[in-house]
Amino acid sequence: MASSSRPALTSTPFSPNQLGAVRHKGNLAPRRTKYRKAHKITIPFNTGGSTKGTTVQEGAYGIRLLAPARLSAKQLVAAETALKRKLKVVKGAQVFLRVFPDIPVCIKGNETRMGKGKGTFEYWACRANMGKVIFEIGGPVEIRPEVAKEALRLASAKLPVPTEFVTTASKPRIGNKIVESVDDASSAVAGAPGSTAEAVATATTVASA
Repeated sequence: MASSSRPALTSTPFSPNQLGAVRHKGNLAPRRTKYRKAHKITIPFNTGGSTKGTTVQEGAYGIRLLAPARLSAKQLVAAETALKRKLKVVKGAQVFLRVFPDIPVCIKGNETRMGKGKGTFEYWACRANMGKVIFEIGGPVEIRPEVAKEALRLASAKLPVPTEFVTTASKPRIGNKIVESVDDASSAVAGAPGSTAEAVATATTVASA
């Protein structure tokens, strides 16, 4: 005789409502995630040759991170609210959010003994590498540079990391270095310490001597 008290061994998609949170239209939270909780990792420092996400794509102006950070949904909402409030006078201006908080952050209480599993869900966040463009503004209307710079300055004040003002003419960034062209990016990666190109150049110099 089958028991009705035994739970079914089927995995159901995770929903924010299971954590006691209700997702409204203005809230930044995923509708569904694969796992309930996530590991807390160190945000990697991007030193490779990829410049993806470091330039303005949708709008005309934007802000770019100068340090890796974990941004919470509350911080992103506060920055977006300050940005839209400043751009309210510009009819037709649009705001583009290039990141989305889909990482569940769990927190345990202070002075809690070790063990007994991971803490409970606290808020949603996203991991952003150094050089990532967070916000962009643009649209069918032309926004004056001084207005855009002041609006993005108010938005960056809500973020916990330093940022820089970028435009469509700004060069991509790899870590701490501004890339002037594609050739410079490849040469920067090839000329890294311990690379094969440097070893070959050193061997050629020794042989000629």
